[in-house]
Amino acid sequence: MNNMEERSNNSSEESGTINKVMTIPNIMSMCRIVLIVPFIICFLNEKYIEAAVLIITSGLTDCFDGLIARKLNQVTALGKILDPIADKLTLISVGICLCVYMPIVTPVIVILMAKDFLMLLGGIALIKCNVTPSPAKWYGKVGTIMFYFSVCLIVFLKAFFQYENDVLSFVLLSITAALMIFALVMYYHIYSQQMKQVKDQVKGVKDKIKNKIK
Repeated sequence: MNNMEERSNNSSEESGTINKVMTIPNIMSMCRIVLIVPFIICFLNEKYIEAAVLIITSGLTDCFDGLIARKLNQVTALGKILDPIADKLTLISVGICLCVYMPIVTPVIVILMAKDFLMLLGGIALIKCNVTPSPAKWYGKVGTIMFYFSVCLIVFLKAFFQYENDVLSFVLLSITAALMIFALVMYYHIYSQQMKQVKDQVKGVKDKIKNKIK
């Protein structure tokens, strides 16, 4: 009887874990990661219409996953980590494709990748301190939306009108880079506050130990 109860409890715990992982927002983030490969294949094979559809789909899931998470009360620790990872992998993949497509945008793409790399390092540092990274803020989402808009417009003009304009592409991606640098500064402010709290907690523990020793 006890064994049956233990199995039932274990089953319930496993079920709870699955529910926390397989939420709608987390599935949407996973889908964004999955869409990266077909996007790269379509883009490099000059199937721009298919590539545009894939990147638009990816962008829409990115815009709505956070909203759905809050509306359905499905905000999870995994989601806070998975969402930015999906964003960064998508940005890097699209950035590389754009550099191949039009080398003039390479400096802007390098800035975007550097910003995401720094944010990734900051997130890893927080996780090592057992601190959950801050969820995406509006300024981060604005930069991401601008990035998707720019890429979709560039790909759309190429796919449907065979229109290429390096200046337009550079301006659009430069605006995107400016928005993302602003987001980086704001996220750094949050990161600094979180790390300060960690240091204060560690200092507090050390002070308590010293007082006990005395």
